[in-house]
Amino acid sequence: MRFEIITIFPGFFAGPLDYGVVSRAIRKGVVSANTHDLRAFTHDRHRTVDDRPFGGGEGMVLKAQPIFECAASIGITPLAERDLTHESVILLAAGGKPFTQSIAHELSRLERITMICGRYEGVDERVNTLLCDRELSVGDYVLSGGELGAAIILDAVTRLLPGVLGNADSARFESFGHSDEEIEHTLESPQATHGSGGLLDYPHYTRPAEFLGHTIPEVLANGDHAQVRKWRRQQQLLKTARNRPDLLAKADLSDEDRAFLASL
Repeated sequence: MRFEIITIFPGFFAGPLDYGVVSRAIRKGVVSANTHDLRAFTHDRHRTVDDRPFGGGEGMVLKAQPIFECAASIGITPLAERDLTHESVILLAAGGKPFTQSIAHELSRLERITMICGRYEGVDERVNTLLCDRELSVGDYVLSGGELGAAIILDAVTRLLPGVLGNADSARFESFGHSDEEIEHTLESPQATHGSGGLLDYPHYTRPAEFLGHTIPEVLANGDHAQVRKWRRQQQLLKTARNRPDLLAKADLSDEDRAFLASL
C-alpha cells in the first residue's frame, strides 16, 4: 500500500508517521507514506499556493495549478483512465462524504491512495471535479486543514492491512466492524464474542479484578464462553443505544437483539 500526501505542511506528518501501528507498518514494508510539499510546485518567489475567491467572500482558496503539477510529478493516473479498484485520489474537505469504517475497509483493498489536504477557505473546485474520485470528511466539524484528516485515514486504513496488527482478530472484533456471518468463516475456533455488525464495541476489563472498590462483571470470570458472548452482545447493544442510537437503524440485528433493545 502506497500513500501519497499532498500538503503545504509536510513536516506535520513527522509525528503520525513515526509512532505506533503506522510506524511499525512502514518499518515492515507493508506500507509506504510519502509527503509532497505543495509549495515546491509554485512559480513565484513567494511560493504562493492560494488566491482570493472569485465572487468575493472571506478567506483564501488553494489554487489548482500547484496541485495538478504535484499530481503529475508523482504519476497520478488521470481520472478518466484511473482504475478505481487499485488507486484512489481523495480530497480532504469539510464538505466531503463522512469517512467510516466501511470506507476504511474499502480503501484497504487498494494499492495506492493519494490524499490532498485542503486548507484556508477551501480548494479550487476544479481539483475535486477533474482530479479526485472522492471527497472525504472525518467529522461534522471544520478543521484548519486536511492534514489531521489525512493522518486519521492513513491510520485507520493501515491497521486493516494483513500483517500490521499483532492479532488479526483485533481488526475484526471492534466498533463498526463486521457481522458474525462475515467473520465466522475465517475463524479457526469459536469465539467468546460477537462481530459488531456496525455497533460499538463492548466494555473491556483487565487485571486486577477489583479496583477502587469496583469489581469486574461476574460473567467475565466464570469461564462460560456462551454466557460471556451473550453479555458482550448485550453490552454492545446497550452502549450503542446510549451513545450512537443512529447506528441501530442500519446495524445487523437478530430477533434476540431487537428483543433486548425493546426491554431497555
